[in-house]
Amino acid sequence: MMFRRQLRHESVKLFARKRTYIGFGAFVGLQVLILALLQLPRARAAFDKLLTTNGYLPEDYYAGLTLAMLIIEFSIFLMGALYLALVGGDVVAKEIEDGTMRMVLSRPVSRLRLLAIKWIACAGYTGVLMLFLGITSLIAGVIYRGRLGQLFVFVPPENLFAVFPTADGLCRYGMAIVLLALVMQIITTLAFMFSCFKMKPAAATILTLTVMFTDFVLRNVPFFQSFKHYFITHHTASWVRVYHDIIPWWTIGESLVYLTALGATFWIVGAMAFCLRDFKS
Repeated sequence: MMFRRQLRHESVKLFARKRTYIGFGAFVGLQVLILALLQLPRARAAFDKLLTTNGYLPEDYYAGLTLAMLIIEFSIFLMGALYLALVGGDVVAKEIEDGTMRMVLSRPVSRLRLLAIKWIACAGYTGVLMLFLGITSLIAGVIYRGRLGQLFVFVPPENLFAVFPTADGLCRYGMAIVLLALVMQIITTLAFMFSCFKMKPAAATILTLTVMFTDFVLRNVPFFQSFKHYFITHHTASWVRVYHDIIPWWTIGESLVYLTALGATFWIVGAMAFCLRDFKS
């Protein structure tokens, strides 16, 4: 019961900060911008050409499901990484910077318990942000076109070109959002680890983004394809693999295990650094 009360208090404290809501507002703004740009004749013509050259009618797929997938596909890595790193890198380092951490540690709560509560609160924020993105993108797409429509998915880096009827597409979309909420936890945990080190919140955020963007760049170098399975972004992309005709559950499971093990390593390293720090001086 005490653990739940502490977790609730930490969650309230996290969502009371204004910067926590920057990601929500930014995603809504991006959704409006993408849908507005899709009204331009050239953008719509490029979309129609991609479908017609492959033998599909654009009107069947230019609707809520496809538009929601487009919004998420082209925004999740850059913007998602930014706002998750911002919150994860702030959660511990900000309290240390403000001087409130010494007061918190003066109470009979172990450091590991404190870190566990803070990480769970951050993990909850990650899940809420991803679900918010998935739901609002779908709502925006449906309002824009007035219907769900069939689902068209085109992800060149994953060699993925797929179409689905409405019911199957909605099911695949829901599974993708749940997987997205799971795989993006690695960015939050990486930022959380840096936040436990002796550095400013901004430095923890920048280091997290540096690691993720470097990983992304190296993964896309053609000469490094033989060991792409070692890159974080290769495994975070597993959420789009539910759109294959036959879902490769074994491959997705391997990615989740890899990310879980890596996240546990980040957490342990961060916890060790935090527990060894001296807050008395």
